[in-house]
Order: sequence, then structure tokens, then C-alpha cells
Amino acid sequence: MVHVPTLPPAVPGECIVRDGLACYVDGSGPPLLLVHTVNAAGSAAEVRPLYEHFRRTHTVFAPDLPGFGASDRSDRAYTPRLMTDALHAVLERVRERCGGQAVDALAVSLGCEFLARAAMERPQRFRRIALVSPTGLMGTTVRRGPPGASRGLPTLHRILSQPLWAEALYRGLTRPGVIRYFLQRTWGGKAIDEALWAYDVITTRQPGARFAPLHFLAANLFSADIHAVYEALDHPVWASHGTRGDFTDYRGLPLVTGKGNWKVTVYEGGALPYFEHRERFARDLTDFLAAP
Repeated sequence: MVHVPTLPPAVPGECIVRDGLACYVDGSGPPLLLVHTVNAAGSAAEVRPLYEHFRRTHTVFAPDLPGFGASDRSDRAYTPRLMTDALHAVLERVRERCGGQAVDALAVSLGCEFLARAAMERPQRFRRIALVSPTGLMGTTVRRGPPGASRGLPTLHRILSQPLWAEALYRGLTRPGVIRYFLQRTWGGKAIDEALWAYDVITTRQPGARFAPLHFLAANLFSADIHAVYEALDHPVWASHGTRGDFTDYRGLPLVTGKGNWKVTVYEGGALPYFEHRERFARDLTDFLAAP
């Protein structure tokens, strides 16, 4: 059964739902794809500041990844393959709207793994890639596992998804106060974006909301070969991250930046610097996209 919720829009513009995959579109100009992360309450609302800024100069596309927002939330296997294929499907919508020109793209946290894999598989479809707080780079453990394999723990997912307690577990993880707590950790203890918190509360109350997050908690959406994927990128890549909160360990970056096509910027703040440093981040991204 397909669970497509009825939600207020995460961002302005047109929301196109096709084959259970929702994507917001607005603006005009060259295409810019914005990919949110995966957590207990993910949605396109996470990229709202960038979407609202760049729709002045670009045609912006912001999908709700499978299992989140206005997309299909049915009980199925949520894997890197599913998420990557969703981005390939969005690229077809980009082609329909903007023609065959290469796409600039930005992703956040775990969304970076899906974007990088999509760009590795179809490099000609992308021009420049921005990765905000990319996952897979904590510590110095090398992650070059079997191609396409995930770091998932099947036994853990079976335990988490038991019908007797799965819904109660998810409800506990997504109480308004708990969502606020995790956002504060993402922001590094500073004031959070209240509009994002409010939307997170709403989106976690939709039918089927627990299915994808429980796969996330069991690590099923993390790629075991992510270093090989990052290394395979020949595009110009801009990685950025903050100095506060839970997402500050990027000792693995030197493992994947050896080809010289990566640029790294560190912001004083949390894991979503485009919320805290809106003008500076937008300027930095504009400069990156405009570089020859």
C-alpha cells in the first residue's frame, strides 16, 4: 500500500508527485538540485533557505526522498539504491523542465551519499556538486566495501520494526521535545530554526512515517563503499561543515580528496550552516557555481 501523506508544502512552488515521488520546483534559469538528509523527520523543508534564495536565479528542484515528506512512505526496504534511483528519477524531471544541460546539485548530510552515487553512475548529468556536512567521513576508518553494499544491521532492523513496539518507539523518538533536542544538537546548542522544528513535528505525524527512519536507525541507508564513491567523482566538489554539534569529525576527508577537485570550507556553527550564515553561504555557493 502506498502511503502518500497530505502535508502543508515544505517549500514554495509547485509540488509534483509522480510514481510516489514528490519534488518541489520553482524559479527559472539553470537547474539546481537540492537534496535533504535522512533522519527521523527529514523533508525538503531542510533546504528551504537555499531553495528560497536560489529560485531567484535558478530553476530549483527539491525532492522529498522516498519515505519522507509528501513521497510514498510505504513499508519497504529503504536502501542507498532506492534513494539513488529516486535522484535519477528527479533528473528526468529536470530534463523535462530544463532540457539536457548538466545539473548543479547540493545535498545535506546522508543525502550527500545518495547524490555522490548518482553522480558517479551518471557523471554527464552533473556539472558541480556541493556537499554539506557529508556523512561517511568520521574518523579514519576506510570504507571501500563491496560496491553498493550498505552498513546495515539486519538483526537490529528486525528488532526495531517489531509491530508490538515499532510505532511506540518512533513516537517516542519524534515527540516535539525530542525533535527540538536533536535539532539543538545539530545546531551545536544554539537557537534552532523554529519553522523547521514545526514542520518536523507535522511530518512525523503522517501515516507510514516510521518506516524509513527505522531503516536509518539500523544503518541500512549508509553505504559501505562510500569512500570509493566519493573518490570516483571527477566533478568540482565543494564540501562544507560546521565546528559545533554532533557533526564535526571530518578526519576522513583527506581519504577522498586526493585528486585535487575538492574544496573544503569550515563555518563557525552547526551542521546546517546555510541556516545560520544565510548570506555568506549563499554567496559562497554562488561563487562555487560560477567558477569556470
